[in-house]
Order: sequence, then structure tokens, then C-alpha cells
Amino acid sequence: MRKSIALLVVLALVIAYSCKKGSQDELSGGATCDTVGMKYATDVVPILQANCYSCHGNGNTSGSGGILLEGYANIKPYATNGQLVGNITWAPGYVDMPYGGSKLPSCEINTIVDWVKNGALNN
Repeated sequence: MRKSIALLVVLALVIAYSCKKGSQDELSGGATCDTVGMKYATDVVPILQANCYSCHGNGNTSGSGGILLEGYANIKPYATNGQLVGNITWAPGYVDMPYGGSKLPSCEINTIVDWVKNGALNN
């Protein structure tokens, strides 16, 4: 009986220690996601290129509802009307994007959200 209790206590301590906040940093190799002061050209465009332009870029809008996101002038209306953030955050009432794919990593979503919250500037 004492061995069982001791084993349960040890198991509980191991689980509690493994779930500490620092574990996530250790698993990610210490990488952090800084999403303050995001810029269109250096921070947002690479995300769009990797995840959106195959359907919404390079003049290709077939099957994309006619939505072109390549170029600042094209994405600005979707950034300001809330559609861009609604779609990438999979908010109710919006189409989950990327369509048929996995949700973007939270760091990429937060990068775009920060850019939009700061006025969606062409910087």
C-alpha cells in the first residue's frame, strides 16, 4: 500500500514538473514568437507567400472567390474590413483559411493580427 502511494506521489510530481511553463520553451529550442511591431514587407508577406498565394496570388484567383491577396493594394481592404483576420483565425461566420488545410501556427496568426491592429500599414 505504501509503495502504491509513493508511486502515485512520484508520478504526480513527474507530471507536474513536465507540464511547467518552461517546457514549451525547451521543446521549441528556446524560440520565441515576438509579434510586436510587425511590418508588411518583412513579416506579413512571407506568411502570405507560403500559405495564401498559391490560390490568392500571382494573378491566380480561380476557385478563390476572385480574392487576390498579392500586393498591398489587394490585401488592404481585407485587412481593414476584418475578413483577413476572421478567415485565418477560423472565426465563426468566416471561411477557414487556408482552405482545406491546417490552421496557421499561432505565431503567424498573431503576426498578421498585430500588423492589422497597428493600421495594416504598407511598411
